[in-house]
Amino acid sequence: MRLDRYLRVMLLLYTTLTGCSSASDQQTEGEKTAVVLRIAFNVLVDEPNDNYEVFTMDLNGENRVNVTNQPGVEWTYDAWGDRLFYISDKDTTHRYYFLYETDAYGKNHRKVTDYRLKDSWMSTRNDGKEIIVNPRVEGDSAFYILSTQTGELISKIYTNKRSYNDPCFSPDGSRVVFRGADMAFKKDNGYVDELYIINVDGSGVRQLTHYPPDDTLSMWYQYHAAPPIWEPNRDIITYASVQKGNSSIFEIKPDGANQRKITPDSLHATWHSWSPDGRWLVFDGYIRADTIVNYDIFLMNYDEKTIERLTFDTLYQQAPVFVETGVNE
Repeated sequence: MRLDRYLRVMLLLYTTLTGCSSASDQQTEGEKTAVVLRIAFNVLVDEPNDNYEVFTMDLNGENRVNVTNQPGVEWTYDAWGDRLFYISDKDTTHRYYFLYETDAYGKNHRKVTDYRLKDSWMSTRNDGKEIIVNPRVEGDSAFYILSTQTGELISKIYTNKRSYNDPCFSPDGSRVVFRGADMAFKKDNGYVDELYIINVDGSGVRQLTHYPPDDTLSMWYQYHAAPPIWEPNRDIITYASVQKGNSSIFEIKPDGANQRKITPDSLHATWHSWSPDGRWLVFDGYIRADTIVNYDIFLMNYDEKTIERLTFDTLYQQAPVFVETGVNE
């Protein structure tokens, strides 16, 4: 399946109504601002040297820019507005990660915090002023909510799970969905990663997903429940899961209702992100019929279920997120 070829020359625009804000941000009532988006994604540019870079491109797959351009590992997991957050081992040792930010074209790089981080998805709230991360702090087993302005710790969330990763805020910032398990390691007998929802004060943790107990086709290293994304326009949570031998993206309501698969069986699909208006789902994956497996970036119109492949080279390209480039005048 593919989108019509007009996608090859269009830029995705979405409109938002501005509310009360600073004087420079105020507009007359009803006035709309069109915001141009790009897709940020991670590329394995040099496998022997374990060199990953963050690239951005237009929504037609063109005008690619390497926004990190470092010799080590850089990987993006989240963006808020025109702020693109990424982990990096630059200025330290290999795969020893800290959090940085830049923009859609790789300008204005800044270290966000001095906390060392695990390799995990993350999420922002309060207009990007706060971010939830999974830190690597000896003796501590909590998610940290940090200020993106100062890097300081605001609060901690303890999940009481032996394995916990990939936190994502609810649209109002009061809850977190995360991937967790009662076993510490994937190779542990009986390890099954599921999605859980917890209040930001650490109360009310409950299991959201339930992997089919009769499905025995997944390998130990594959996701039962991959990193979740909370889509606010429909109030759904999406995640990938390897079921019946293939990785597909599923959606589920926060109360556990209406679980269904939303990507076709012809594709292997995993890490993904939503456009701010909920119209577009961007994800990584590959066409299962291809003889050579290579991860590329795909864009799906959610309502029409039409899909466009955006990348066509031999590099591994994964974990796409949307990032703003500014206002279209």
